[in-house]
Amino acid sequence: MAGNPEAHEAFMALVRAVVPSIGIRVYEAATLGAARGIGSAHCLIAHARKSLKAGVVDEAGLRGFAEDDDSGFDAAEQAVIRYAEKLSTAPSSMTDADSEALRAVGFTDRQILDITLAAGLRNHFSRSLLALAVPLDDDPQLDAELAAALMRRAGRL
Repeated sequence: MAGNPEAHEAFMALVRAVVPSIGIRVYEAATLGAARGIGSAHCLIAHARKSLKAGVVDEAGLRGFAEDDDSGFDAAEQAVIRYAEKLSTAPSSMTDADSEALRAVGFTDRQILDITLAAGLRNHFSRSLLALAVPLDDDPQLDAELAAALMRRAGRL
């Protein structure tokens, strides 16, 4: 996104607008769920690294996540991952029951809105990277086996 720094800054401003109500853990859960649904190796790898650094989940939890096992996340984060993944794969099938599942684990209406926006923002960014065929660089800060598992999940290996 370096080719349009103003657009990237606008994207980051939207991210900064949603994180305060949901926190970094929930933001990363929404981001990872959306990226897994989309099949974005770029965003899976980048946000795996960010999630590790922020203490959201450990490497074992991310390896499980790459195999559709979300048990490395707490119950609320698991609900967010499912919601974001569905938003990214079958948004027209979503109903009030999807929001109610988030309410059932303690999220407020404002937080549900911001979780939805976080997943939507990830869709925008991930799909733009995919459409532009942006090359995927190795991430030396992420274990090579974990990166390979995430790339397999995204369909890149």
